[in-house]
Amino acid sequence: MQMSTADFRIAAIFCVLVPFLSASLARAETLAPYKDDLFSGQTVLETADDGDFTRVDYQELRDINGRDSIPERRVKDRYVSLKVRRLQENQTLSLSTGPLEVARVGADAGQAFTVIFIHGRGGDRRLGMNDLTFGGNFNRLKNLAADNGGTYYSPSVRSFNEPGVAEIAALIDHAAAQSGGRPVVLACASMGSFICWGISRDPKAVAHLSGMAVLGGAPDPDLPKSAAAKAKLPIWFTHGSRDSVYAADDQIAIYRKLRKAGEPVRFTLYETGSHGTPVRMSDWRALLNWLIR
Repeated sequence: MQMSTADFRIAAIFCVLVPFLSASLARAETLAPYKDDLFSGQTVLETADDGDFTRVDYQELRDINGRDSIPERRVKDRYVSLKVRRLQENQTLSLSTGPLEVARVGADAGQAFTVIFIHGRGGDRRLGMNDLTFGGNFNRLKNLAADNGGTYYSPSVRSFNEPGVAEIAALIDHAAAQSGGRPVVLACASMGSFICWGISRDPKAVAHLSGMAVLGGAPDPDLPKSAAAKAKLPIWFTHGSRDSVYAADDQIAIYRKLRKAGEPVRFTLYETGSHGTPVRMSDWRALLNWLIR
C-alpha cells in the first residue's frame, strides 16, 4: 500500500509534533522543581516492594542542627522564599457545615490542583503556614503550590471527630467546585490523621480526592475496608522509626494489608526519626507528583 503525498505530510507533521505534545502533557501533570537540591536529596538506605517502601536516612545533627539557624525554631534563609506570603490570605469560608477558618495560598478559584493540610492536636491554620519552622518544609509546599498554579489550604480544625470530618468534607467539596473538578490532595499529620480516616469512609468526599498523604499518623485497622480502599485512592505514608506516639510498625502493618490487596500505597520510613520528623522531612514534591492524578 502506497502513501500519498498528503498522507506523508500529515504523518511527518504528526511525528514532529508528538514529542512536543507529550512533553507538554508530562509537564502539565508534574510539579516543577523547587529547591530540590535542599529537600529532595535524601539518602535511601533500603527499598522494597518495587520501590513503594523506602527507608531513608535521618540524622538530627544534620537535619535539624545543620538546617536551622535556631534549632526547631528558625530555618536557615536559603531554605525559604518569603515572597509567597504575597499570595497568602486568611479567610473564613461559608461552607455547608458553617464557617471555617482557613489560610490559603494561591487562587480562590480555577486552580490546577488543591492541597489541604490537616494539623494535629493543639494546632490551627497557622501551623501549616509557618515558613520558618519544620526546616522550611511548609514554605516549600506553599511555593510548590503557587508556582504550579495550585491552591494550598491550611484550615483550623476544631475537632478530630465527626464534626471535624464533616467540616473537611465540606472544604474538599468547596475546593473541587472552585477548581472545576481538578485534583484535590488531603494531607494529615499526627492526630489530624483521624480526619483522613473519617474522610476515607465518605464515598462522596473520596470521589473528589486524587490522593492522601499521612505524616506520622495513627494507624486505622479499618482502612482496608473503607470507601477509599474500594476506590483505590492512592495513599502515601511517611513515619519516623522511633515515633513514640504512633508506633511505626503498626502503620507499616496497615500499609502491608493495603498493598497485599492491590491498593496504590507507598511508605517512607525515616530511620531514627521521631513523631515530628515526617512534617519536617517529607518530600512534598515527590508526594504530590505521585498523588496528583
